[in-house]
Amino acid sequence: MANPSDELIKLCRAAVEAERVATSEPYTQEGWAAWMKAAETFQAAVTAEAEAAETSRLGLEQAAKKIVLHPEGSSDG
Repeated sequence: MANPSDELIKLCRAAVEAERVATSEPYTQEGWAAWMKAAETFQAAVTAEAEAAETSRLGLEQAAKKIVLHPEGSSDG
């Protein structure tokens, strides 16, 4: 399995938290802007890290999300 960096995990957590905040209230474009920006930043970081490590982008993204969303099932978090 891919091994995401601490920075990538931090960006994933930020995107997940921004999603939680955005979806806790009725939709507005302004209300979702922070989530969209955080998600875009995370996705760009996944791509850059996967290219630098010459590893699967999908595998890296899934590993980061597993650590953030399911820490009880991960030996990394």
